[in-house]
Parts: sequence; structure tokens; C-alpha cells
Amino acid sequence: MLYDMATRFLSDEILPRYGEFEDKGMVDRACWEKAGAAGLLCASMPEEYGGAGGTYAHEAAIIEAIGHVGVDGFGIALHNAIVAPYILHYGSEEQKKKWLPKLATGELIGAIAMTEPGEGSDLQGIRTRAEKDGNHYRINGSKTFITNGQLANLVIVVTKTDPDKGAKGTSLFVVETHEVEGFERGRNLEKIGMKANDTSELFFNDVRVPASALLGSEEGQGFVQLMQQLPQERLLIGTQSIAMIERALAATIDYVKDRKAFGQKLIDFQNTQFKLAELKTEATIGRVFHDDCVARHIAGGLDPATASMAKYWLSELQGKVVDECLQLFGGYGYMTEYPIARMFRDARVQRIYGGTNEIMKLLIARTL
Repeated sequence: MLYDMATRFLSDEILPRYGEFEDKGMVDRACWEKAGAAGLLCASMPEEYGGAGGTYAHEAAIIEAIGHVGVDGFGIALHNAIVAPYILHYGSEEQKKKWLPKLATGELIGAIAMTEPGEGSDLQGIRTRAEKDGNHYRINGSKTFITNGQLANLVIVVTKTDPDKGAKGTSLFVVETHEVEGFERGRNLEKIGMKANDTSELFFNDVRVPASALLGSEEGQGFVQLMQQLPQERLLIGTQSIAMIERALAATIDYVKDRKAFGQKLIDFQNTQFKLAELKTEATIGRVFHDDCVARHIAGGLDPATASMAKYWLSELQGKVVDECLQLFGGYGYMTEYPIARMFRDARVQRIYGGTNEIMKLLIARTL
């Protein structure tokens, strides 16, 4: 039911304007508020904090609707399934009551600021500092490639509170950008794909936040918090991957049944049949693996290595399927008016963000 409702909402409210949003480099804030009113924000958050009281399965239904409709740049998946869970799991009761209801309505749009200009997958190497100043902290540093960066007014910032302690000196702070001085947004970065999703540089120039902005009971818990939540982020990327895989296949099957060459439909050529049979088989394997990971995650049993497998394998399969499907479209597949062209552009980043697939292999290898 949630998937059907999300599909209708996205088809009616987002898809007709999606080209406009790609040109602007972001989805209008009003669309976020409409999504909140429709119950598509914070579906897995408890009802007492303004959510729908669901699980990651409900988030997966929304993410799959985004992928199947083809509005992949609408950044509510990160807002729902990455940002909000940090506050739910590590926030005080006061923090949860303050921020989660506003995230659920879209009044607050969430982002998480991890990556820095000089540091990518190596979270231990971040340089952004948060220094104690009485009952406040002062944050200094810069972040880049931040999803929802132009619109976000609630940003979870990964900082170093004690650089001498390595990973144990990492802390997370929640910054409400409209309530502080010294916060600046850089440019909306020009990307190969995912053009409707604002991705930005963020600058923290002596940003003063109250001690109550710290996530967790004390300093130094940030790295553990990140490690505990990254498996869901990696599963989320797997969910995005399987949704686009299925959309690419459906669009391609429709096309080859209609397009003719040499006096017959493309679907009648054995090469087309064999290629799509291979892709359909792999997509089915991917779907079964993905759904098993979701079930294990809901039950509390999705280990980091398996989450890394889901992110790595499904995003690699996504790239393969979209590329092979584009080939079957021929020259039309290279034209931006065909959705497969946008899928080709949008799919590439899946192997990079959330930890590169090379990092995923390292994490898997440590369990051998």
C-alpha cells in the first residue's frame, strides 16, 4: 500500500517537473513539504516523534518507488534512512522531540557532512574540528559532495573533538544552519548524473553551537556511531540499485517489443532474447539477495560485511544492466530524451558514494 501511494505521489507531483528540477539542480522545498504531508518522510521513525512507526522495509518501499518512477535525484532516501536514524539512535529525548517531527514534515531537510576535500572513504582522516568553548563548541572545517547540501537546514557534521585520539576523537554534531553564524554553502556541484539532487560544498567558519548539539552522551562516540549506521546506508544503495535494475529492464523489454529492424521486432532476434534472459536472471538473483538483506536487517542480523556485499554487488550489477540495456536501444539510448540515457548517467555514482566498492571489498576480505 505504501509503495502504491508513493508511486502515485511521485508520478503526479515530482515526475512531471523532473526535467525542471534537473535544470535547477534541486527539487523544490515545497515538494519536500508535500512529501511530508503525504507521509513519505521518516516512515521508519516512531509515531511519538512524528514518523509513521515503520521499519526499513517501509523506507525500502519508498526508495523502490523513487527508482521505478525514475526520480532518483529526489533526496528523501538519505533524509529518511540515514539522517533521521542518527538522531533516533543517539539523540537525547529532548533532541528527538526537537528535530524528528520537523524532519517528518519537511520543515527540516537533512544532510550528513562526512566527506572532506582531502578525505573520501577514510573517515578517520577528517580534519574538521569542534573545540569546546564553555557550554558551546566552535566548529571549523569544510565538507564536500554533501547530498541535499543546498536545501538542508539540519546537518549532521562529522568532526574531530580530539585529533590525538584518532577514531576515538571523532564526534557528531547536529547543526541547524539557520540558527548559526559562520556557516556557508558553496556552489551546487555540477555532476555527471543525479542532476536533480543538490550536492554541495559546506563551510564551517567558527560556527558556534550549544553543547546540546552533540550526538551522544559524551565526546568521542562519533566513529562508533558511524560504523553502526553505515550498514543501513550501504543497504540503501543496494535498494536504489535493484529498483533501477528493474526499471531499466522493464523499459528495455517494452522497447524491443515495439522497435523493428530488418523486418522484425528486436525481441525476435536470438541475441536480444539471450541478452535479456541473462539480465532478467541476474536481476532476479539480485532481488532475492536484496530482500533477504532487508529481512535480516529488520531482524537485527545484517552484519557489516553482508551489507558491503549488497552495496558492492548490486551497484555493479546496476551498472552492467543499464549499460547492456542502453546497447539494445541503439542510437536512441544515447539520446537524453530516453530515460535509459539518464539511468546510465545516474547509475555511475552508486559504485562510489557510501564507501567505494574497493572499500567494500576490503571490508568483506577482513572476514575471510
